[in-house]
Amino acid sequence: MNKPIRTVSVGIMLLFLALMLNVTYLQYWRADSLDSDPENRRAVDATFSQERGAVLVGRQAVAESVPSDDRYEFQRTYAKPLLYAHATGWFNYYNAQSSDCTTCQQWIEQTQNDILSGDDDRLFVTRLVDLLSNQGQKGGNVQLTLDPEAQQAAFDGLRQTIGPDGQGSVVALDPRTGKVLAMVSLPSFDPNRLASHDLSEVNAAYEQLDADEDDPLNNRAIQTTLPPGSTFKIVTAAAAIESGEYTAADQVPGGATYQLPLTSGETGLIDNEGRSCGTSLIPFAQAMEQSCNTTFARLAVEVGADAMRDQAEAFGFNEEYFDDLQPQAESVFPRDMNEPETGQSGIGQFEVRATPLQMAMVAAGIANDGKVMRPYLVDEVQSPEFERIEATEPELLSEAVSESTANQVTELMVSTVDNGTASPAAIDGISVAGKTGTAQSGVDDVPPYAWFTSFAPADDPQVAVAIVIQKAPGIDRGEIAGGLLGGPIAKAVMEAVIR
Repeated sequence: MNKPIRTVSVGIMLLFLALMLNVTYLQYWRADSLDSDPENRRAVDATFSQERGAVLVGRQAVAESVPSDDRYEFQRTYAKPLLYAHATGWFNYYNAQSSDCTTCQQWIEQTQNDILSGDDDRLFVTRLVDLLSNQGQKGGNVQLTLDPEAQQAAFDGLRQTIGPDGQGSVVALDPRTGKVLAMVSLPSFDPNRLASHDLSEVNAAYEQLDADEDDPLNNRAIQTTLPPGSTFKIVTAAAAIESGEYTAADQVPGGATYQLPLTSGETGLIDNEGRSCGTSLIPFAQAMEQSCNTTFARLAVEVGADAMRDQAEAFGFNEEYFDDLQPQAESVFPRDMNEPETGQSGIGQFEVRATPLQMAMVAAGIANDGKVMRPYLVDEVQSPEFERIEATEPELLSEAVSESTANQVTELMVSTVDNGTASPAAIDGISVAGKTGTAQSGVDDVPPYAWFTSFAPADDPQVAVAIVIQKAPGIDRGEIAGGLLGGPIAKAVMEAVIR
């Protein structure tokens, strides 16, 4: 072979080698990054066109893919959209590619994307069978923990109470496991509008929702923190009993007013807004029944800032614990408080802030003999044929209080339903434990927030509920009270679960 031919041959061999190396690099080393590149429209089209699995509540698919007669083959649809929007979220062309964004809004459609899309490693055999049979890839299913009757009761009760322009949330938990039985946030939205194949329609719908001052895309159950007001007195009572200085049968400080330490005048004066709280000493039960601010502010000062913070954190404050939807706002109990601030924190004011999920966990922890279970929304994941792949195992988050303390706080809360401010949650023939709360917003022209938390049956708890009414335009400021507004909603939700 002469030199020119040999040179050309070597050059061609080098080009083939370079081509093979490039193909190997692209198909092996960069395959995942190219596939997930948002600029790769072919990958997005393929992902958006496949048949995703269903999101199930009970036996009903609340999110599923149905055949479509356009280029994308399948249309994502949402049954009862307003009822389940803040659980399912939506799936459309813009979020068809999975993202590593940890601060973005992530619903079940995003947090469970690998299962729903069929990309999860646990569905490898299913994908292989689909490939060999020349069928399109099918996604697995996600079974939620939601109780459909409890969810409907929560939605209907809250909507009837706050009206079409109101804001609020309801959360119900199984205290024994941490299962989320109901999670409602109002105002809600229709995810079908955001899942359309008409991208101009999707853009218009999203811009409208995003610009809405009532923020319907916000899941208030886990993303809005507000002062919990007197519902926080459950935590204060637990801390006082855990300290060893009090029992539920003891007398506690009472009185019409209490001047916070190191203060003078109106700024440091705590009163009971006309409720009957005796004079120097009153029964602990009376203090809880009447929600005596003077009692619980003084108890918090006696317990001390550090012990109060430890007790709050034992129930879940100052941490994140809910993985199935993101992001989660941390409920806050402040650090490094002085005595006046500690006293205000004991009645759920100062800088104490909580989500409805957090206050449901407080009630659930008391109901479950002092043990707080990690809340979860995904009950199990399934194959496309509805065969169970993996179920969520209940997980202990913390032992917030002793069983004895939990039982004593339960007694106080039952008495509050039987004889006090939480009476609107009473259920005939069933012992109910509850606590009301009305928290000041801290803004002159913003009405207070109404809170309610409860669990039932008190002797064998099956459900713990927390309700917050953030805005109720049709209700006079003077009529905003946790028991009056939240009690009937809690009763309906508890009855739906116990039934």
